[in-house]
Amino acid sequence: MSEFHSEISKLSPAPIWQFFDKICSIPHPSKHEEELAQYIIAWATEQGLDVRRDPTGNVFIKKPATAGMENKKGVVLQAHIDMVPQKNEDTVHDFAKDPIQPYIDGEWVTAKGTTLGADNGMGMASCLAVLASNEIQHGPIEVLLTVDEEAGMTGAFGLEAGWLEGDILLNTDSEQEGEVYMGCAGGIDGAMTFEIARNAIPADFVTRKLTLKGLKGGHSGCDIHTGRANANKLLARFLAGHAKELDLRIVEFKGGSLRNAIPREGFVTVAVPAANQEKLASLYNYYTELLSTELGKVEDSIVTFNEEASVEMGALASADQARFIAALNACPNGVIRMSDEIEGVVETSLNVGVITTEENSITVLCLIRSLIDSGRSQVESMLHSVAELAGANIAFSGAYPGWKPDADSEIMHIFRDMYEGIYGHKPNIMVIHAGLECGLFKEPYPNMDMVSFGPTIKFPHSPDEKVKIDTVELFWNQMVALLEAIPEKA
Repeated sequence: MSEFHSEISKLSPAPIWQFFDKICSIPHPSKHEEELAQYIIAWATEQGLDVRRDPTGNVFIKKPATAGMENKKGVVLQAHIDMVPQKNEDTVHDFAKDPIQPYIDGEWVTAKGTTLGADNGMGMASCLAVLASNEIQHGPIEVLLTVDEEAGMTGAFGLEAGWLEGDILLNTDSEQEGEVYMGCAGGIDGAMTFEIARNAIPADFVTRKLTLKGLKGGHSGCDIHTGRANANKLLARFLAGHAKELDLRIVEFKGGSLRNAIPREGFVTVAVPAANQEKLASLYNYYTELLSTELGKVEDSIVTFNEEASVEMGALASADQARFIAALNACPNGVIRMSDEIEGVVETSLNVGVITTEENSITVLCLIRSLIDSGRSQVESMLHSVAELAGANIAFSGAYPGWKPDADSEIMHIFRDMYEGIYGHKPNIMVIHAGLECGLFKEPYPNMDMVSFGPTIKFPHSPDEKVKIDTVELFWNQMVALLEAIPEKA
């Protein structure tokens, strides 16, 4: 790593920040991780480490134990290679080709107009820093870097028995220093599809594009309880309230870009009688003011536009439009239930993540998360009912299991004691309302003991993503101390 990409390479601890700086310089959104994977493979090979790949594309790297520590339990350090590609609308950035531009902003590192990729780039950097170190005392080390975690956990789904030998897995995909995770939610994707007919737009109609943007967005698991607004739902509310009185016809609805990110922006192209365009403007302005009043303490940057638009398609047939608006307005969203067993943790949620329009259909993509299978099934049933009432098709895919907490976990107790020994107080032992790959790893490796920890990352999955600089050093110190505290095999 002779060349550095940005000013963050000068931060401490240098090994993590220099690897993360390099990671930022190589495009690696979900489905486009190969260039970064090849860099890591080439680097590890140069270090004389054993490197393998499985048919799914996951990268495995082995490092022998420090002399005299060969009998310690084997540890797997794990992170995912891909990052969420989100940008502000006015940011020009091709995630498949352009490097991330990180910079220091006070106590934080963030990126210029895009997601930073600290989720899970900081974890990946820590794994590589352990491999590069000649100073850490450790037993046998394996590093597992999975592909496509953010877009479907493809790498974790493809992991098979026999590739890993370790007894303990340290997942680095958590986002709050001082917390250690021993369980997570499972999830499933839902796609609701409305078949639509179109009619020609009458000659006395005008076409307008209604934009709603400036929302905070964020992670649809970690941030779902914060009261942040969903652009898709806010636009549905406006349409449900005013489409009939305006004689408004939908041409296209487009909102959100990822099923696991709370939608920050939405756009509806509509046709209205020319005589009603002033009324449309008045009602949309009033709605903007209403939202600012209702949501201003959480969403303080709501912006709307009502602009002239040119269209090539006709407008939705009246009956198809009515059932689409009603279904989207009625569709549950956000926190469905808080956990009774774990105070302050969301049990079940739904994110109405992405809406796309084609010539003959509109598709609404949702992500259900739950700590319990029955909770997930309940929300699946709710979506089934909404779709059935609206005459839409519903299909579910990509189900992944949760990670059930293990109160007897040895590595959890080791982490707790290590943390208390360093800081004088215990960490918060948590279950996270997000999908960690650990639940999937338990299927081929049911006896592997696991915990998840990491530095403090705020607003993942959004262009506001940032990592707190001082927590990276805390995270690194914990990683080093934990590796040194691993016990010998029985």
